[in-house]
Amino acid sequence: MLLIKSSTIQLLRFHFSFFLMPVYWFALSQTPQINTGRAILIFVILHLLVYPASNGYNSYMDRDTESVGGIKNPMQPTPQLFYVTILLDAIAIALSCFISIYFVLGILAYILASRAYSYRGIRLKKYPIAGYVTVIFFQGAVTFFLVMHGGSNDKTLAVPVFGMIAASLLIGGFYPLTQIYQHQQDKADGVNTLSLLLGYKGTFIFTAIVYFVAVSTLAYQLLSTLQKNSFFIVQIFFIPVLVYFFWWFRQVTLKHTAANFVNTMRMTLLASVCINAAFITLFLIEKL
Repeated sequence: MLLIKSSTIQLLRFHFSFFLMPVYWFALSQTPQINTGRAILIFVILHLLVYPASNGYNSYMDRDTESVGGIKNPMQPTPQLFYVTILLDAIAIALSCFISIYFVLGILAYILASRAYSYRGIRLKKYPIAGYVTVIFFQGAVTFFLVMHGGSNDKTLAVPVFGMIAASLLIGGFYPLTQIYQHQQDKADGVNTLSLLLGYKGTFIFTAIVYFVAVSTLAYQLLSTLQKNSFFIVQIFFIPVLVYFFWWFRQVTLKHTAANFVNTMRMTLLASVCINAAFITLFLIEKL
């Protein structure tokens, strides 16, 4: 009987899937005719297999000793974690075969990109621009495409470009903030993240600009598809996020120690709850 180590379970970071879930609900809300069975299967593939495997592989490569990715005191990985990530990816690819060849290729590309991001021999995360673009492209645009394509009755390839761009920008608007408390740890590991490159104040300014462009793109996507009321309803859910963002920005400008793990996790959790709620509401409005 295989005993799963507690460190393996912790470092797969299943809770992190919740932070990435808004893209799934956003894509599904824009899907004209949904195939319920495939939509559920896609949810399982992404949130219970691909995302945890990516998290686990990253932890296996990084071997963090300080707080990271929603874990205040990470355990040290064992070889078991590596093999579990391979198993989860293999299951994800096998299940993807029940959807379409395009979905299989997309999932495979996502997995390879996540490995290139973390693998010590390539280590895209060392490069602020390349690492950032890789993350937001695959967690945003590619995921949006896969959900809409695979979740639609006719397995559509006519996925709206502005929907994909909005998904990437929404990920890109908050991703640097998740790195802001790790500057010293990343520097010690030779990783030059975008947040480290921008600095504390620059990270907040960059985030605000990308968020503004993201909302503008989202507005175009929803208004051009006659979802005017839905767009304004969605904005209501973003208000608490903006309030906390500006409060936190002020705290960091007064004292850089405010850019810590606790405040980052509060921002991440609040944004995840609000944006998930926004897109689930959008999904319910459009589909019920």
